[in-house]
Amino acid sequence: MKLLNTEFTYYSGGIKYIDRSNDNSNYKLEYDITETRIKAKVTAKKKLTMHRADLDFEFVFKKDDKFFSNGYQSWTTSREYTVKDKMTPLTPIAKGKLENLAGITADCRFVDFPKEAGCFTSHCYTYIKSGKNVTLIGSLTEKQGFTVIYADLNRDTLTLSKDVEGVTLEEGEVYELFDAVIIKGGYDEAFDGYFKAMGVKKPRIEHMSGYTSWYNYFQKIDEKIILRDLNALDIVKDSVSIFQVDDGYETFVGDWTDENPKKFPNGMKYIADRIHDKGYLAGIWLAPFSVQIKSETYKNHPDWVIKYDNGKPILGVFAWGGAYTLDLYNEEARSYIKSFFDTVLYNWGYDMVKLDFLYSQCLYPRNNKSRGTIMCEAMDFLRECCGDKLILGCGVPLGAAFGRVDACRISCDVDLKYDGKFYNKLALNNELPSAQNAIKNSIFRRHLDGRVFCNDPDVLFFRYSNLTFTNEQKVLLAAINHIFGNVLFVSDNAEEYKGVDVDALKKVFQKSEFKVVDANYVSDNDIVIDLIKDGENKQLRFNIKTGKSNVQEIIGIPVFR
Repeated sequence: MKLLNTEFTYYSGGIKYIDRSNDNSNYKLEYDITETRIKAKVTAKKKLTMHRADLDFEFVFKKDDKFFSNGYQSWTTSREYTVKDKMTPLTPIAKGKLENLAGITADCRFVDFPKEAGCFTSHCYTYIKSGKNVTLIGSLTEKQGFTVIYADLNRDTLTLSKDVEGVTLEEGEVYELFDAVIIKGGYDEAFDGYFKAMGVKKPRIEHMSGYTSWYNYFQKIDEKIILRDLNALDIVKDSVSIFQVDDGYETFVGDWTDENPKKFPNGMKYIADRIHDKGYLAGIWLAPFSVQIKSETYKNHPDWVIKYDNGKPILGVFAWGGAYTLDLYNEEARSYIKSFFDTVLYNWGYDMVKLDFLYSQCLYPRNNKSRGTIMCEAMDFLRECCGDKLILGCGVPLGAAFGRVDACRISCDVDLKYDGKFYNKLALNNELPSAQNAIKNSIFRRHLDGRVFCNDPDVLFFRYSNLTFTNEQKVLLAAINHIFGNVLFVSDNAEEYKGVDVDALKKVFQKSEFKVVDANYVSDNDIVIDLIKDGENKQLRFNIKTGKSNVQEIIGIPVFR
């Protein structure tokens, strides 16, 4: 790739500069660019506060090339695009008064959203697919700052941008801006090479299947419901390896060890013991950085949360009536986080924690650290807290999760309606729940599974109540999760299952024997997936909008009653 321009945005002496010079009185930018590596660093000649650094390259896109857009975090829509496609624009309603809510989960604070067809963004890494080969460009570390890749297929340009907002350099200080690889070859070959260069080990686990409580009861769980559903899984016991208790066991989010005696009179250790009696791993959900506004933790320790410069606490999650974020760099908050992990993992005895809403830790740069630095240090801290216990990450910028979690959500929530709630049509952000969006992410983030963690595509459903899926949509979601995921959860009361449903669940919970050769949009809503099983080529075709597919022909999931 040919370097066209450099651009460095920073503040010095209270003045904002946007410079295209590589060497001036304020800084010196040095770079080393080869066919396989992009490296760049900046040396401050005066004290300055960085904001953003860009390297603009010429990249000649062919007519039929496809650009992969990796979303900001676990939930963000991720897929391949052609020059004719346009990223879903955020509507005006997502701006102004709603921006603080709509943008909490998104990247709008530091990314320029593309406004025309053929222009796209990608986080941490991307690939350009030409036929059966790809050119992969990927950051080797996000510890210095988040990497955003801008592509303009109309003008044949590719920009590597580093978010270093808020990092102050003293005179003479050197800062590494970019260290990225360029790998050309087949799809699997390129990703094998990328993660080898990154030094990421393969995950400790290969496959998990079981139950989670969230998508049937949400926070309305209690001991009776959990034990009922635990016992109901006996009909598929040989196919289950994990049982996860989700949100709702605590009195308030943030008061993790304050067990709710009305809902769980025997406590959460009792639940873990009953799960272990069945021979399953016991999993439990936490949002370790979040403290609900109503929580005792926040009421007693308002000084523990992240605040704006004016002292006002920053809203990190809009769920639960709002939650603030414990400051990773507050020593008392760190000690509190360590203490509740010790209780949950070692006193109660849970084997895996699902850690959610992690993005909230890096909403704004602080402590002379970029967002990327903060997120990577947060993930290192969580791994330290959990030791050898399993971590399932969720709501996390993926580059910071590589090599630090055992499994990770790679899609948005599926929702109880196939195409999501009414407000999905308002395009408030690209993290809104729907099975349609989850399916896209499961397919186009498949390269992560088994390389950096086990992919969690979110739940599938076999039940018939509290759900508005057609049978075709249920079968499609189950098939996609089976082929592309290795953390497979249902969120059903298995007492509803009848004979054929049990057979279907057993089949879907098995580790897939399909090899994915390729996946492509062939129209706005139609996707074709080329597969191989037992040496035989197969082609799964479906309409993402309706859920109609040839799944039964390809996989043979028993038809639901």
